[in-house]
Amino acid sequence: MASLTLPSSYSTSLSSSSSTCLFSSSCSSLRYSAFFPKRTRLPSYVNCEINKPVDEKPIIPIINDETLPAFLQAKRLQNAVTSNNTKLKIFSGTANPSLSQETAWNMGLELGKINIKRFADGEIYVQLQESVRGCDVFLIQPTCPPANENLMELLVMVDACRRASAKRITAVIPYFGYARADRKTQGRQSIAAKLVANMITKGGADRVLACDLHSGQSMGYFDIPVDHVHCQVMNLIGDVKGKVAVMLDDMIDTAGTIAKGAELLHDVGAREVYACCSHAVFSPPAVERLSSGLFQEVITTNTIPVMDKNYFPQLTVLSVANLLGETIWRVHDDSSVSSIFQ
Repeated sequence: MASLTLPSSYSTSLSSSSSTCLFSSSCSSLRYSAFFPKRTRLPSYVNCEINKPVDEKPIIPIINDETLPAFLQAKRLQNAVTSNNTKLKIFSGTANPSLSQETAWNMGLELGKINIKRFADGEIYVQLQESVRGCDVFLIQPTCPPANENLMELLVMVDACRRASAKRITAVIPYFGYARADRKTQGRQSIAAKLVANMITKGGADRVLACDLHSGQSMGYFDIPVDHVHCQVMNLIGDVKGKVAVMLDDMIDTAGTIAKGAELLHDVGAREVYACCSHAVFSPPAVERLSSGLFQEVITTNTIPVMDKNYFPQLTVLSVANLLGETIWRVHDDSSVSSIFQ
């Protein structure tokens, strides 16, 4: 069963000034971010721990109006929708249930009931605990570490919905694992991004919703529609001497590239350096590099749940729940998604 802890939360905004410039470590250019999700400072995050299911009960977080933060209560009342009045269903995998829960509550919906468990030999079992016949189903499951387990769980969830006669199945993948394997750089290499795209398509998904793919070409690997939500929409070039530099990247894995970029920015006279990324993979020694003093602040999102051992004083986590919720509503209503960023 699931246990959920909801500490107090508060929001702040990122101020801008003429002395601030934005730097991208991936393409050596300066970028401007036109969309900032809701900002949450540590330790104000939703922490959901999934334990072994007991008595075959659904694996979903249990929360109520008394334990929900005030800003989520207000959003829920504003968007209140009863399950009997909509054919939209949202289910969460076990990879990031706290993000799924927050997204559903921002939309005024409840997460669908689903039973997910693993047998002793590691096989994954999925059973929907409510009818999805004729429904528009959204499955929120990033393929973050452990990537293979979370990917397989997503595929089994898709299959369960397909066999339960869902009208449309959308795989909501906040973080798309294997996205970096999107081309051949040497002979006899696989293009795993295309392979995974084929698996999701052949498994029965009708649509994919992804956040900040490593490269835009990954959308072309899917033979089904892909809604790609992102933050960076404009490039700027400028001098960084005496200014505040903000480095943007789609993900931080070991932090080697972004740390070298920060060193260079300090060498050419940057007053402060901030690091921003969509996906906090944080493989060792990322935490050591990011907390070494090179960065005034490291800002990421909750597309991947950040483990407690990877928290450090300079880390700030932003929630993408509002962005996902708005996109899901637009996909469900057959409305424009790209207009969100205009």
